[in-house]
Amino acid sequence: MKRSEINQILKNAKAFMAEKQFILPPWSNWSLADWKENKVGAEEIIENMLGWDITDFGSGDFYNRGLFLFTIRNGKFNVDKKPYAEKIMIVEENQETPMHFHWSKMEDIINRGGGNLVIELYNSTPERMFDTTPVHFKTDGVKRSVAVGGKVVLSPGESICLEQGMYHRFYGEPGKGKVLVGEVSMVNDDNSDNCFYEEIGRFPVIEEDEPPLHLLVSDYKKFI
Repeated sequence: MKRSEINQILKNAKAFMAEKQFILPPWSNWSLADWKENKVGAEEIIENMLGWDITDFGSGDFYNRGLFLFTIRNGKFNVDKKPYAEKIMIVEENQETPMHFHWSKMEDIINRGGGNLVIELYNSTPERMFDTTPVHFKTDGVKRSVAVGGKVVLSPGESICLEQGMYHRFYGEPGKGKVLVGEVSMVNDDNSDNCFYEEIGRFPVIEEDEPPLHLLVSDYKKFI
């Protein structure tokens, strides 16, 4: 991805979150000079990969297959005491986050506002394939189930609990607008806990055609 494209996605995301009155922590607006000045005190942010995160999953086509995320809080296995994480995400209409599950993380995905979020579900087999059994889950504490590959549509205010090993992909429902999506989960580890059904790239390769508006979590080691 070009840095100019990433910068524009960041500007659009900030405008949408402001519209929905979702306020990020003050350090979200730090400049590169601020990061360098606060490097020692901000170790948890850097080491636990908190902050801005944009991916096209290696597709080269962010608005068809991609995701905007901001990790607000996160622990780290065997390092600190925090066993939980929280993210805010923006999902465009028909913008796919590819099919995947997590080995260790259980998560709640919450529609925080905007359009509707569509989630497709499968159970996984030990061989990481799609199982043929119905998928059982809870939405806002209520037990539900769908057939193999079934769709769950979350309208604003609704949430779903996704257990370990549960394949899921999601996208914004066409005609309903972009979606502000929250995630509350166990510790998040994008380097080792994701199992995608097909091989993809999680973090973008960036062409530096202009300076970064904000550092992404994948930028920390490069710039700080």
